[in-house]
Amino acid sequence: MMKASKLKLKCPVCGLPVEIPGDVMDGELVEHDCGATLEVKVGKGEVELVEFEGSIEDWGE
Repeated sequence: MMKASKLKLKCPVCGLPVEIPGDVMDGELVEHDCGATLEVKVGKGEVELVEFEGSIEDWGE
């Protein structure tokens, strides 16, 4: 079994590097060290991060 590599992208908020799993899926949310919540966008063979503008549900976990 091959281990998924990691992708290194740039945070659209602070510009610092963000490391995400290579098998990340479209719509996944990622928390960055700067406090931003980022949404993964996958399309046309490319992966990008955008600042998440929705609301996050807190299930009390």
